[in-house]
Amino acid sequence: MTFVTKLTFESGDRALLDDFVTDLRENIERKGAECKGPHSRPPEELTIPQYGKLGPGDEFPAWHFTVYSRTLEIHGSDETARRVSQMEFPERVHVEIEVDQKKPLGYRRN
Repeated sequence: MTFVTKLTFESGDRALLDDFVTDLRENIERKGAECKGPHSRPPEELTIPQYGKLGPGDEFPAWHFTVYSRTLEIHGSDETARRVSQMEFPERVHVEIEVDQKKPLGYRRN
């Protein structure tokens, strides 16, 4: 059975995110692991209201920002995936790690 480690990176700084993901992919491939991606989703535009008090009234202009997302998949290299999951990530990059177990076609079919 093969493990697929899916890494999702999000940041408001597109240049930082692209540079980081590109460097990480090159590093993973240098280790000999199979890496797919980076895959990008459309940027997400967020608007956050801001209030001066907890009650109604005093409202400041809303805060608008964009979140960029990239996804990498590491196939089959458990040791490389473990090392990547334990590394230090930039503060401005949010990371989610998902591990999925893939079974070969026809595995335990009756």
